[in-house]
Amino acid sequence: MTQTSLRKTFFLETQGCQMNEYDSKVMTDILNIELGLSETKDSKNASLLIVNTCSIREKSQEKVFSLLGVWKKIKEKNPNVIIGVTGCVASQEGDLIRKRAPYVDIVLGPQSIHRLPNIIKKIKSKEEKNIIDIDFSVIEKFDSIKFKTDSKISEFITIMEGCSKYCSYCVVPYTRGTEVSRSLNSILKEAKFFISNGAKELVLLGQNVNAYNYKSSNEICDFGLLLFYISQLSNLKRIRYTTSHPNNFSASVYKAYQHIPKLVNHLHLPIQSGSDKILASMKRGYTVIEYKSVIKKLLEIRPSMTFSSDFIVGFPGETDDDFQKTLDIIEEINFDVSYSFVYSKRPGTPATYYKDNVEDVVKKKRLHKLQDLLNKKLDTRLKNMQGSTQRILVEGVSKKGDNLLTGRTENNTVVNFKGKCNSIGNIVDVRITDKSKNTLKGEII
Repeated sequence: MTQTSLRKTFFLETQGCQMNEYDSKVMTDILNIELGLSETKDSKNASLLIVNTCSIREKSQEKVFSLLGVWKKIKEKNPNVIIGVTGCVASQEGDLIRKRAPYVDIVLGPQSIHRLPNIIKKIKSKEEKNIIDIDFSVIEKFDSIKFKTDSKISEFITIMEGCSKYCSYCVVPYTRGTEVSRSLNSILKEAKFFISNGAKELVLLGQNVNAYNYKSSNEICDFGLLLFYISQLSNLKRIRYTTSHPNNFSASVYKAYQHIPKLVNHLHLPIQSGSDKILASMKRGYTVIEYKSVIKKLLEIRPSMTFSSDFIVGFPGETDDDFQKTLDIIEEINFDVSYSFVYSKRPGTPATYYKDNVEDVVKKKRLHKLQDLLNKKLDTRLKNMQGSTQRILVEGVSKKGDNLLTGRTENNTVVNFKGKCNSIGNIVDVRITDKSKNTLKGEII
């Protein structure tokens, strides 16, 4: 392996949520545009190794340090290899990374990734080493974004970052800062760029995406108004967003569902628990009745709308009765594909100091029971969709076999069907003929 073969390539591993995927795209494009680096899938053949980290789940830090241990051996063979850690673990554990892995050259928080090219230049020139930058410079980050001219059919756009809710179990306010919204003009500029280069669907991202509320001396825009602006963009076929909070559904958001056909008939709306007692302990800021009132209002506007959610099982103080209430709300609302996790302490959060009095074996049994119920609900929904006609945004060629295309229904279910490649990027009507575990099969009408 020669130094020349390493010079112009980088390897990037992305962990965690869609916002990390978005940040990784930002880094990929600025490294290509500003430094001429191309991405490689072979970490042993890269001059730059980056892991974009997530700290939401338990043992996320150990997962990072395990990977860094592997990369240490690569650096020992070639000392000129640069190692970088970005994302939420970097923001939360910057000093610990320096102590445990002193061979790491760069530690960048989520709001500092736009500085990566200049920092790499400093490392290469020996001007500095072991640079840690975990500032919360959100607006500067978005002002510095540069993208290449290739777009996927569906593209992410981060419209706001951070969180001001301070749920007792969550590290996001400490790793990404409090809520900051991008300007309307900045978002529309990026949206137009993606659409002009082939995107047909935009997925708006934020820790509390519907808390978006930008104000300046000449611009005022809330989330509902933003949806109206984006819906007017030519050649855009669909709008999605994630992740929303039950407390941020304003009148303008409900109006958006009344008047914007491009806004899909599906919503990911985390509830976390069906027990008011546990919700209060989590500091979620709403009751089960208040959560269900949001669902009710949306169903009054769009009766066929579907929902998915997040659930935390075994939160401190959760009794069998509390857990049963979570199962009850799943039965009542019939959630689509949802995400469920066993509670784990996150360092620095208030819940760390709660007495974790739910035994691990109980947590695992509850999680299994909850996931079993969710899987049954999913299976029933997929069966009920057989024979129906679905509007599918065709995303590309399916991995399932030759002559198959793949796309998604409005409720985000993958459908595979025979078709011609000139359908890619268009919305087509597909009759659902069969189902597999998590996907559907169909035929173009």
